[in-house]
Amino acid sequence: MLKTSPRSQRSAAQLVRYSLLGGALLALLSAPLAHASPSQPAPSLHVQAQSWVEVEPDKATLNARLWENTPALSTLEESDSSALSDARERLENRASELIEQMEATGLARNAINAGSLNVYPEYVQGQRNDDGEHEALQRTRLERPITIELTDLDQLSEVLDALIAAGVNALDGVQFDLQDRDAATDEALVKALEKAQHKANLMADTLGAELGHVQRIEETQSPIFQPRMMAMRAESDAASSQSGAVSDYSPGTIRIDAGVNVEWTLTGPDAPGRPNSDVAAQE
Repeated sequence: MLKTSPRSQRSAAQLVRYSLLGGALLALLSAPLAHASPSQPAPSLHVQAQSWVEVEPDKATLNARLWENTPALSTLEESDSSALSDARERLENRASELIEQMEATGLARNAINAGSLNVYPEYVQGQRNDDGEHEALQRTRLERPITIELTDLDQLSEVLDALIAAGVNALDGVQFDLQDRDAATDEALVKALEKAQHKANLMADTLGAELGHVQRIEETQSPIFQPRMMAMRAESDAASSQSGAVSDYSPGTIRIDAGVNVEWTLTGPDAPGRPNSDVAAQE
């Protein structure tokens, strides 16, 4: 019986493996090239759209300030602590009276916020001295901000008149806002999406194609919300001009903008069929 050496057996096994590997490679090379080519991506449609809503405000914030000053003294003189205490007492009394008058208009106590006390020095010009120069004087101002939140805008004119009658030193305007901002911003975003859908349908119909599924949605502009600031406008009649009362106040509207970018696939016999083909629309 003929015997083979272990080395001969390994060589024979390697020859068999190489033969099988060569056959597999030959089968792959002989396969149709169409089977190896990547599939063409589906044509798509890109649409950008922007929209907005305009809503009437249903909330107002009034900002006013009360202050009291100590007597102006020369910078060379020492400050009087009793003058500072007197000014603070006057300011606190005025703030309490103001809050009472605001409550008399029907406002709830939690709608009125008297801010923290602010104390800071002020420098003013005194009379001219013998050298013709103004003397430098210093006083201390004590100030309290008053903030009023209104959810019934019909009260606005009455509250403004009451603030002026109470002798506020400064009325820093009115800021109009919405009690429910989310509902308004959602409405703006929905309108932008509806506009994108309308434009996409119009373009697809014109091209003889049909919209497929949505591939991508993104915001190109997040809803922008800006509270509206308005200034007071008094009537021109003599009585209102003399009293300083505010009898006409227009809140206007608040505009909220939103933008989206949406991508659809296109289907149908007339849809563009070239690789990487798409249709884009931008507002």
